[in-house]
Amino acid sequence: MELRDLKALMAVVEHGSFTKAASATFISQPTLSKSIKKLEDSLHIELLNRSTRHVELTDAGNIVYKQGQKIMRSVHDLHILLDDLLNIKTGSIKLGIPPLIGTLFFPEIAREFHKQYPEVHLELVERGAKMIGTLVDNGEVDMGIVVLPTDERKFTVQSFVEDQFFVFINEQHPLAVQDYILLQDLKNESFITLTEEFALHDYVIKSCKSAGFNPIIGYKSSQWDLIVELVSSNLGVTLLPYSIAAKQTNQNVKIIPLLDFDMPWRLGVITKKNTYQSYALKQLLKTISSQEE
Repeated sequence: MELRDLKALMAVVEHGSFTKAASATFISQPTLSKSIKKLEDSLHIELLNRSTRHVELTDAGNIVYKQGQKIMRSVHDLHILLDDLLNIKTGSIKLGIPPLIGTLFFPEIAREFHKQYPEVHLELVERGAKMIGTLVDNGEVDMGIVVLPTDERKFTVQSFVEDQFFVFINEQHPLAVQDYILLQDLKNESFITLTEEFALHDYVIKSCKSAGFNPIIGYKSSQWDLIVELVSSNLGVTLLPYSIAAKQTNQNVKIIPLLDFDMPWRLGVITKKNTYQSYALKQLLKTISSQEE
């Protein structure tokens, strides 16, 4: 069994198809297929069910895939251990960050870290907050920033940011003249939210339900700046963390605090428990911790 053949199987499974795996790995579909067939021949068992349209692991394939994850993590840790032994402050760290959080906080994190460790490359993997925990748990990223709470049985959690939510509303809206807004005041409004893959989508739904109503969702977007533009066009209202207020400059949008609303937006940095941390990763965690202070 060769490592590249195992990687081929994992790529096809993780991307859900030969086509997507070939595009992501820059390896042709025939080559991927040959590698998996070679792996099957070496193990004397079928790993993929080829009678279906979609990629489907056999029972044996599922075992090989899960063990493959452990093998890849071990290979990754081997390189880290050797680099640390030689005290080489180079390499790369993969950070899983939701796009919204990345836009707000990643540039400052990267700038501060680069000052101290210019040879360490930070690779940003952007996914919705709901996916970040899975990426960290699977070893696909070294650390992630997530919306708290999270599963502290699996992850070591370091508090990062706590922010409050505000109403973003068009300046011509009747409620825009108020100094504050009750969440109940928005029960008949059309909401503009992030898409379902983002934790903030569920947060808005949960908050409105706690206030006694189901929100009317008019638009969904994966980009906070587009959401603000839709508010500017008076197509609805939105709830977003106050951190965004410093980023948006649209004069047509007013940002108004919520009264009697105690559901802060809490972010945390997570790493998988009982997993080796490189010297560079430890220093990055220290950099993020010092920024919070």
